[in-house]
Amino acid sequence: MAENKFVITDETEDFGALLDDFFKSQKVLERCLAKGYIRSVADDDVLVDVRTSANAYISEGTIPLKEFKQDDGALPKEGDVVDVYIERFEGRNGELVLSYERAKREAAWVELAQLYEKGEPVEGVIFDRVKGGFTVNVKGIVAFLPGSQIDVRPIKDPTPLMHIKQTFKLLRMDRQRSNIVVSRRAIMEESRSESRDELISKLEEGQVIKGEVKNITDYGAFIDLGGIDGLLHVTDMSWQRVQNPRDMLSVGQMVEVKIIRFSKENGRISLGMKQLEADPWSDVEKQFPQGTRIKGVVTNITDYGAFVELSPGVEGLIHVSEMSWQKKPVAPSKIVSLQQSVEVVVLEVDPSRRRLSLGLKQCSSNPWETIQEKFAAGTIFEGEVKDITHFGLFVELVQGIDGIVHASDLSWDQDDAQALSAYKKGDQIRVKVLRVEVEKEQVVLGVKQLSEDPAAKARSAFKKGDVVTCEITALQDAGLDVTFANGALKGFIKKVDLSRDRAEQRANRFAVGEKVDAKIMMLDTSRVSLSIKARELEEERDIMQKYGSSDSGATLGEMLGLSLEKTTKGKDAKEGTEKKAKATKTSKAADATPDATEAKKEKADTTEKA
Repeated sequence: MAENKFVITDETEDFGALLDDFFKSQKVLERCLAKGYIRSVADDDVLVDVRTSANAYISEGTIPLKEFKQDDGALPKEGDVVDVYIERFEGRNGELVLSYERAKREAAWVELAQLYEKGEPVEGVIFDRVKGGFTVNVKGIVAFLPGSQIDVRPIKDPTPLMHIKQTFKLLRMDRQRSNIVVSRRAIMEESRSESRDELISKLEEGQVIKGEVKNITDYGAFIDLGGIDGLLHVTDMSWQRVQNPRDMLSVGQMVEVKIIRFSKENGRISLGMKQLEADPWSDVEKQFPQGTRIKGVVTNITDYGAFVELSPGVEGLIHVSEMSWQKKPVAPSKIVSLQQSVEVVVLEVDPSRRRLSLGLKQCSSNPWETIQEKFAAGTIFEGEVKDITHFGLFVELVQGIDGIVHASDLSWDQDDAQALSAYKKGDQIRVKVLRVEVEKEQVVLGVKQLSEDPAAKARSAFKKGDVVTCEITALQDAGLDVTFANGALKGFIKKVDLSRDRAEQRANRFAVGEKVDAKIMMLDTSRVSLSIKARELEEERDIMQKYGSSDSGATLGEMLGLSLEKTTKGKDAKEGTEKKAKATKTSKAADATPDATEAKKEKADTTEKA
């Protein structure tokens, strides 16, 4: 029996080379596209024979049936030929791991790369919104559409552009990162530029043309006229007031518009819809002559009044001053409300400026015509506090009209802030009518006038021009608070009245409790004004009158010095006269002495002789 031995021959060497070539070919075929011939379709998998482009058999593999179900087409059947992607070879028998879905993506990438090189557009569908833009399905591959590339103008609501097939331009492709960037705006600009020049040459002002609403903003809408956009401003949409353009138009709507302004230099087009209708202001003077009383609807309320629509497209303004007979300003929103039906009177018509002035208060009787009779000066009544300000109270006289109580008329002895703090809105208080000013539409009231002024008796003892001794009670930036008449009367000395010397007109040079003399400058029931300066000037005049006129230009000090000098000289002259008289007397006495001596001697001699 012959011995069985494996002998290496040229044939076996060729077989090994063939085996190496086989494994090398497997590596080459991995991650490549190939043709797949469907042999059978099971519940979960599809069995596929994979062949080369030359129809040479490679191997077989399976593809999950669910990958075919994601396709929009029908499910595969035996004998169909499909593109497959060879992921890898595995197993002893060299079975293939295949993907139908990956094959579609690879084929799409190849096709898109060719279109990108040629600069040709692609079709896709915007299906989602992401940060910075949108995602687009382009031949089964997800591409990115930046927000700035969705349209030639910013779009607030992209909803109408989503889930519909559109054309895009490939801006950038990165196969390694699986990144594709597309633009819808580039396609729009290209198509617009093609027809723009032709369209511009045909457009002119006054022309009526149809267009499509491309975008809506708060200030109007952009209308595509077929390659060029025009602006339809909100004020040109209707003769009536349009609060929101979206209430009249929607994106994609076809509208008829009129070209009201057109600039060929910059391509700006202003459109109008209301210009296609008759102007309601053309005969407004006949419809609403001055003095007409008519009903309308409040369409807008502002701080300065309310707008009332009298007929479609014709509005007038009720100024806040024409809303109520009340003198105190009232917010228009507290008098009328939106969509309220009101009766008004036409006060003025100005068709050239498209203005109507209306009045609301003129539809009711003027309460000021009878207010003077009902609330004569001296009348005492009880009313409700309607408002409180820093300067006083407003008390209701009749509905819509208030009288004012100034803070200084609330109390005889309290200051304004302290007196006001005792009241609040809604209080019922007794007041006295002080005066009625119909021309100014004002009624002045008082509370303290309901009782007698406790300082009236003390005040009667003084008059304007009296000099009184005051006690300082408070130092203010503007002057001094003082009292006099044993504290019964309060007064105030202004800063400029603190001294005749401007450098001394400072309140801080005085102290609380210090007593000063001041002259009464004003004396009434509300206040007493005093002046130290006036008292000093009066004293100066008295001195000048006593010692001489000031016409010579001499100052008070000079005049006082001159007076002192005269007094001194007079005293010296008197003393000199007295001394002179005394000296004369002494001299006479001396002259008379010898005669007396002789007489004495004669008398002595006579006595001796006897």
